[in-house]
Amino acid sequence: MTPRTQIFLITAVALALYVFVRLLPTGTNLNHMDFRVEGKGALEFCDPANPQFIPVIAARSPVVATLSVDREPARDQPVQFTLRLATASGKPVAPEDLLVAHTRKLHLLIVDPTLNDYQHLHPEPGRRPGDWVFTLTPNRSGLYRVFADFTPAATQRGLYTSADFTVPGSVARVVRETNTTAQAMGFNFELVTPPSFQAGKVADLKFRIETQGREKKPVPLQPVMGAFAHLVAFDEARSGFAHLHPNETDLSQMPDALRPELNFKVTIPAPGRYVIWAQVNLAGREAFVPFWVDVTP
Repeated sequence: MTPRTQIFLITAVALALYVFVRLLPTGTNLNHMDFRVEGKGALEFCDPANPQFIPVIAARSPVVATLSVDREPARDQPVQFTLRLATASGKPVAPEDLLVAHTRKLHLLIVDPTLNDYQHLHPEPGRRPGDWVFTLTPNRSGLYRVFADFTPAATQRGLYTSADFTVPGSVARVVRETNTTAQAMGFNFELVTPPSFQAGKVADLKFRIETQGREKKPVPLQPVMGAFAHLVAFDEARSGFAHLHPNETDLSQMPDALRPELNFKVTIPAPGRYVIWAQVNLAGREAFVPFWVDVTP
């Protein structure tokens, strides 16, 4: 057998193996083309190495989200929702079509018009493929926005869509003052932003926690959804969001016990006022803490 023949056979076997692996069933009937939208204004996939604010509302997503409820939503009353996810061509997006990302297949980032009621929920699959069921207790009135954050198995890259629902009642006016510190559950929280938080530039953020009182005690920080903390940023118009995870990804390396500090990066494309919600797990109890920041031109 000549060397040329050997090279040809090796190449043919490698090509056959590649085709065979590509044809193996993955559990999903959707392919990467089901998650593409051509033309201007299409929603891009997320690059985890470059976390950015995603303009979900202004962009066209390849996945359409619709909401239905078992009864009319009301303040301070639990209500069951069904979120239906389907591609632009009408194919349902079921559990087998999504990958687990941060311990869950589907994350819902839900916020009211004042940005003071933020909830992070994980729906369960419904009876029909493409249906996802969750229960929510809205704390305020007005038009709520639901952002869906998920990773299609066909693309293995983060994708987003959104849907709205209304809670009857008047929307209270809320004064939004900037703040870098907050208190909750007996702890002090701090978000350190750059001296000049500029739009379009990568910003380094530091998130710190300590116990209240003179005598500092260890902070019982525990992982939540596969990270020591999550930050979610919304603009006042709720045109999109940024879902951030700390640079400290090794969960076996605990931060400082008395004053844990976590580092984040984000790029905000447009100037304006934003709220950054921090979510942490403290001894099994989850805390949600808001910080209002100004992003300059």
